[in-house]
Amino acid sequence: MNREPTYHEAIMALCPNAEFVTYDNKAPITWHNMNGDSVPTEDQIQAKLTELKNTHTGNKYQRDRAVAYPSVVDQLDLIYHSGIDAWKTKIKETKDKYPK
Repeated sequence: MNREPTYHEAIMALCPNAEFVTYDNKAPITWHNMNGDSVPTEDQIQAKLTELKNTHTGNKYQRDRAVAYPSVVDQLDLIYHSGIDAWKTKIKETKDKYPK
């Protein structure tokens, strides 16, 4: 299943150092610490969300692969138990299924 960028991700793109909480992935935002970032307006957040969505739709194969790849934990477990060649084979299955 593909998912679109979220409101939270738009805020993170605008304020990568800020600490905040959103409820139901939308406004209102509770700001805890800006860590040097400035508080964006709702219009700025919505513009960034639109930008992320537009970028997101341009790389469908990346979204498909991201959902299909095993978790990092599972990938590391595969490498540990079966070696790097087994991992490469597993990752290649996804790359072949969703080519660029």
